[in-house]
Amino acid sequence: MVVIESLKFNNVTLKFGGITALNDISFEVKPKKLYSIIGPNGAGKTSIFNCISGIYRPTTGTVKYGDNNINELRPDEVASLGIARTFQNIELFENMTVLDNILIGCHRQLNYGPISSLLYSKKVKKNEIQARKNAEEIIDFLEIEQFRYSYIMSLPYGVQKRVELGRALAMNPDMLLLDEPAAGMNNEETEDIARFIIDIHEEMKKTIIMVDHDMNMVMDIAEEVMVLNFGEKLAEGVPAEIVKDKKVIDAYLGVS
Repeated sequence: MVVIESLKFNNVTLKFGGITALNDISFEVKPKKLYSIIGPNGAGKTSIFNCISGIYRPTTGTVKYGDNNINELRPDEVASLGIARTFQNIELFENMTVLDNILIGCHRQLNYGPISSLLYSKKVKKNEIQARKNAEEIIDFLEIEQFRYSYIMSLPYGVQKRVELGRALAMNPDMLLLDEPAAGMNNEETEDIARFIIDIHEEMKKTIIMVDHDMNMVMDIAEEVMVLNFGEKLAEGVPAEIVKDKKVIDAYLGVS
């Protein structure tokens, strides 16, 4: 049985010269939870994701996934632990098809070396067939079948966001980091992406950490919310508590 780990952010401070991006931030995301981080622009949300992904090294404090100290790992090693990520700005290969972009995400699951690849051995064929099957299942799940062979550059923004989510899912992660999954979307597209996030959480049993500015979506689907402001942790709790917190209202929500 696969053991899904907790993520622990322990007293993390992140500084860039004289700028403090994160100041003594601590939180824990337990397995199979849907956890959301909110806050104004510049609050430090993406910096947290970069620390979890291995892109940034905390100035002080630790980031641990189970027994693994992420402070000591490269981004590819973090991905190998079962942590996948989407980005605020879409990071897809525009001159490739939807299918090819999602197949790239399957690369972590392939189990053969360069010699086998050159010889196109039975093992390679088996791996490639399974990767194609996995990619097709994700395409069906995200309801983008009609765009399977379309080039990314020709697709609407909302569909591109789904493809990026699909590429992350293709890595078969235990934990998904979703950075602004609904950014720039209209109401219908936001409802669709929220439905997919709920299904990923409930049906696939994935742990999800989500950053987004759409408060209606966050409060509807998140199980726990942490609020940041200028690199400081303002509050943490269930959505019903967060929307009533005076510090949060003053700093971010603006109305009670």
